Amino acid sequence: MKYLDEYRDPAKVKSLLREIESIVTQPWVIMEICGGQTHAFLHHGLDAMLPPQIELVHGPGCPVCVTPLEQIDRAVEIASRSKVIFTSYGDMLRVPGSTKDLFSIRAQGGDVRVVYSPLEAVRIAEANPDKQVVFFAIGFETTAPANAMALLQAKNKNIRNFSVLVSHVRVPPAMEAILSSESNRVQAFLAAGHVCAVMGFHEYPPIAEKYHVPIIVTGFEPIDLLNGLLAAIRQLESGRSVAENQYQRAVRFEGNESAQRTIRRVFESMDRKWRGIGMIPQSGWGLSPEFQMFDAEKRFDVENISAQESSLCIAGEILQGLKKPLQCAVFGKGCIPQMPLGAPMVSSEGACAAYYKYHRDMAYG
Repeated sequence: MKYLDEYRDPAKVKSLLREIESIVTQPWVIMEICGGQTHAFLHHGLDAMLPPQIELVHGPGCPVCVTPLEQIDRAVEIASRSKVIFTSYGDMLRVPGSTKDLFSIRAQGGDVRVVYSPLEAVRIAEANPDKQVVFFAIGFETTAPANAMALLQAKNKNIRNFSVLVSHVRVPPAMEAILSSESNRVQAFLAAGHVCAVMGFHEYPPIAEKYHVPIIVTGFEPIDLLNGLLAAIRQLESGRSVAENQYQRAVRFEGNESAQRTIRRVFESMDRKWRGIGMIPQSGWGLSPEFQMFDAEKRFDVENISAQESSLCIAGEILQGLKKPLQCAVFGKGCIPQMPLGAPMVSSEGACAAYYKYHRDMAYG
């Protein structure tokens, strides 16, 4: 297939659904890692078309959702200071911190700007040498190469008024954290194709073998997702557990090695806290020694800021596949997109936002 509409062909979708129904014999819990996959399942109504034996649960594959509360508070503190231009992607401006979000700081006169690339933030720093320009560097492996390139450019141009607030996280350690939990329900994963396009999927076979779970790399269109589900169910029904690539038009086993080299130069592995989940060892990236001069946490002395998650928000349980958004007591009431309590209701890839948008009728009984 060559064209987008071919990956949404209704006849092919129905054929795949029939094939899935013909081979499933028992209940299975399958987690799609990425919020983009969650939204695609719900947007196209695929979740409602699946056999009742298949339960989809929604993973922590939304970078906005898993950025820890104290990191938002650090961003708010930095953005509140004079002679600072704070830059970020749009979703991050609405994520609630302990008391404020970045939109509030902008409303109060702070210079908070939405950018579409970290290189745009570097250009802003060049154009404003009398200001400190900070970029909120969040994301999974997909955004790391661009963020690394921005830092390389800033270093090569000797731009001293540019820094980054880093909150990068990695998918494989999160998968292991979910699978090693005593409360784990996940029996197979649909891995995110765009992450694997950068990093490959060479880290997944050992995880599949160790925890006896199929891991299927998929894309984001209906036929991509259903092919991924079909491959997972075939493995589950036959007792196999291997990593399999169902997104071969975009993903190679080794990934994009040039991008990986850039990442390794600028970042190094570190323990990272995930919002609602807690600390996951070696699950994030921080700046390597060569780029420590661009660390906004150190430059603005906000490293020691800590925060306490809301007791009402069950984002952590949702992101681990333990609960669904509709099981949250404040979903659609105390937590809505216009006044979110937790990040999964804010992000365009958040599971709560997806349920609110596509299952709104269910939210109100």
